Amino acid sequence: MRKKNRRQVFENVEVVDAGAKGKTIAKAPDGRVIFLTNTVPGDVVDVQTTKKRKAYFEGIATQFHSLSEKRVEPKCQHFGVCGGCKWQDMGYEHQLFYKQREVENNLKRIGHLELPELTPIKGSDKRYFYRNKMEFSFSNSRWLTLEEIQSDTEITDKNALGFHIPSMWDKILDIKKCHLQRDPSNAIRLEVKNFAIANDISFFNPRNQYGLLRTLMIRTSSIGELMVMVQFFEDDGEKRNLLLEHIKMTFPEITSLQYVINSKQNDTIYDQEIICYAGRDHIFEEMEGLQFKINAKSFYQTNSEQAYELYKITRDFAGLTGNEVVYDLYTGTGTIAQFVAKNAKKVVGIESVPEAIADAKENAHRNNITNIAFFVGDMKNVFNERFIMDNGVPDIIITDPPRDGMHKDVVQQILNIAPQKVVYVSCNSATQARDLALMKDMYTVEKVQPVDMFPQTHHVENVVLLKKKN
Repeated sequence: MRKKNRRQVFENVEVVDAGAKGKTIAKAPDGRVIFLTNTVPGDVVDVQTTKKRKAYFEGIATQFHSLSEKRVEPKCQHFGVCGGCKWQDMGYEHQLFYKQREVENNLKRIGHLELPELTPIKGSDKRYFYRNKMEFSFSNSRWLTLEEIQSDTEITDKNALGFHIPSMWDKILDIKKCHLQRDPSNAIRLEVKNFAIANDISFFNPRNQYGLLRTLMIRTSSIGELMVMVQFFEDDGEKRNLLLEHIKMTFPEITSLQYVINSKQNDTIYDQEIICYAGRDHIFEEMEGLQFKINAKSFYQTNSEQAYELYKITRDFAGLTGNEVVYDLYTGTGTIAQFVAKNAKKVVGIESVPEAIADAKENAHRNNITNIAFFVGDMKNVFNERFIMDNGVPDIIITDPPRDGMHKDVVQQILNIAPQKVVYVSCNSATQARDLALMKDMYTVEKVQPVDMFPQTHHVENVVLLKKKN
């Protein structure tokens, strides 16, 4: 070990494990953990620390002495700079191993739960080009490589259309090809960028807040429908129509072409008016004959094929016979609720976002589902005793909360109701484990099924079936 610019360097360190948030783990000579960002378990490396904490270091590998057998060649030319697919250099079977183990460790270490034997993680048939929604940002001052910065050559192509550099809100990496969304996603993005440059349509400057083009969103569906939405910062009707007309004529397969003019500091569109330029203001997704209308603001699982697998597992865990009252908490646009409705007596969905509930009601009407009701409001306030009296005591509760998990008052209300089964769907097994720990005196964990919704990343979905103890 030696000192270097107040940072420590550890030599010939073996990377022993994968940790949270896509980082890998090595051990310093004093036993402290080192979290790394550019290695694979099994690598032997020299490490330079970047942060020092009481119990751990953060660092990067500066030299590789031997490479792990778990390594594969990344497909994407942007790997290592773009933060979107941090595990692209790890074989898929190893990705699944570490995802499953993270779920199991969180449930045991955080939740202190007694677990049945975990069902093997449900992998994704598509390992690339699986996302149905991508959002790209424009910038007139793109991220420059170290070689470009050190070069004597003047940089003239500074416009970018791509992704934010991790932890840098104002730095955009210009993307040549993304492996996450199927064609024509790449073709549309590149054509928009090239046409804008050729026609002097300005790119946004996020630091100084000026420029015309701000973001580009592309949504696809499994039935071949396509939505494109361009977000403009400034209102220039002539250049806006020039670009939108070019997109419309170049890509006639677009189902929905929309735009928004957003001059506020952040680029969120949920408080903005979306204007339809051509086609419909929505696209459709289908699942087992059910149709789901998706507009520019709608939430829908971003991996359509794996969403179907996730919902089938959820329905299977619920074990419905047709006689049950089911509550679907955090129902979103009601996809799970509608997916299970044909097997239930009645389904009640609750969600805090009014637009999502409006979509849910419209979709249920379109799908001729009559045994379902949707309600909007903050879960911890709406989901009370009066609500239960009005809508019936649930036999089964399905809950699919955001990453932060359920509010403790919601957990307590579930315990007060004491349904026979709870099916807990989670995109964060750590907060899931925390919530389940509060329920373990009343419920037994009967089944656990991890699902890989996002290959090449560390993210993992998990479904747990709870049964009430006798």
